[in-house]
Amino acid sequence: MTIKDIAKESGYAVGTVSRVLNNQPGVSEEARKKVMEIVKKYDFRLNNNAKLLKQQHNYGVAIIVKGTKNMLFAALVETLQKLVTENGYACFIYYIGEDDHEVEQAIQICRERQPMGILFLGSNKENFRDKFEFVDVPCVMVTNSAEGLDFKNLSSVTVDDKEAAEQAIHYLSSLGHKTIGILGGEMQHSNPAKARYEGCMKAFQEEELFFDEATQFASSYFTMEGGYRATKELLEKNPNITALFAMSDVTALGAIRAIRDKGLRVPEDISVVGYDGIEMGQYIVPKLTTIQQPGTIIAERCVEILLRCIEDEKPAVREKIAFSLVVGESVKKTS
Repeated sequence: MTIKDIAKESGYAVGTVSRVLNNQPGVSEEARKKVMEIVKKYDFRLNNNAKLLKQQHNYGVAIIVKGTKNMLFAALVETLQKLVTENGYACFIYYIGEDDHEVEQAIQICRERQPMGILFLGSNKENFRDKFEFVDVPCVMVTNSAEGLDFKNLSSVTVDDKEAAEQAIHYLSSLGHKTIGILGGEMQHSNPAKARYEGCMKAFQEEELFFDEATQFASSYFTMEGGYRATKELLEKNPNITALFAMSDVTALGAIRAIRDKGLRVPEDISVVGYDGIEMGQYIVPKLTTIQQPGTIIAERCVEILLRCIEDEKPAVREKIAFSLVVGESVKKTS
């Protein structure tokens, strides 16, 4: 007799049975009574099993985090872990490098720990096209879109990165900025970075703004160090830049430091717009203007979708969540 057997006989989901066995809230008295009747019927050892349940490799959710310095991911991981454990599942987290192959990591995890589902933070679609067919558990891409990937066990929850970046450029243009620099991610490894770049290009075209990639774009990882280096590179190439759009808030923080170290001011000399809406951005001086991704809502939807796929065998879902432009103090209208 296993927890899946109890779920099958009781008619309740595995997660509901788990919450009963672990004496957790969020379960109706009717469900609790039914599950406990089956436990008694088969002399199921509740205490030992509840303890074992948290240790079993094949009764958990894996979270694979690509990159170790992404502050948005740090906040998301904390929320995801809390939601997963509240629903009675064990949770194990794996951090890998920006250039590592997340699907190969998932295949290894499935082989060694047999999770019931996987959440991916930070993804390269090409890696999924190559090898995801060997992952046979429900999965969700967090803050990245699975559109164009024809896998029945792969869901996604994200904002529209292309539209969001487009809005950031339109906003800067509306304030009179004509020479705008872009601090981007490594587009060969990051689909969100690629989509944000495409959104910028669309906005430049619609606003009829000149754009020279050689002097107005610098790639970097989504880190403060990357933003600092990329900003120094751009300002040396193009001293006429009056505004920067950074594809992540941490990149924007590095950019602000680089601008200050050059003897310039934000926003008086150069305006800066970030992307993500991390908490730190609202406490720095000047307060960061940014495209905000609603992290809590994204995390909640990802876990809801994953557990529905695990417990009720629901089909994959590709969902987009609304973003917002949060105006802070780091942008100024040009004179």
